[in-house]
Amino acid sequence: MRHLKKGRKFKRERDQRRALLRSLIFSLIKYEKIKTTEAKAKEIRPIVEKLITKAKKGGLSNYRLLISKINIQAAKKLVKEIGPRYKERKGGYTKIIKLPKRKTDGSKMAIIKFV
Repeated sequence: MRHLKKGRKFKRERDQRRALLRSLIFSLIKYEKIKTTEAKAKEIRPIVEKLITKAKKGGLSNYRLLISKINIQAAKKLVKEIGPRYKERKGGYTKIIKLPKRKTDGSKMAIIKFV
């Protein structure tokens, strides 16, 4: 039984899965809106929300933590642009909009973007 098993595997090994999620998070921060599968969007949503909360708090330790999770460019954008934008907001920084299924393989598609 698969009870209490958290996270999706996407038919990839651990390192490949981490690289995939990291690149999706970087793309979302860079472009502020990406089109991906619904499962991948649901998987990166809580990670991005936690990163934005860290960026809002500020401080050197939080900035270094952001750099360890994502690259320097994305961390700078989070701290200087995206974090201050949501200063008064308590959570729910992202929004997932469902799209029709992809024609080629029938995958559920979605757009994830900042509110």
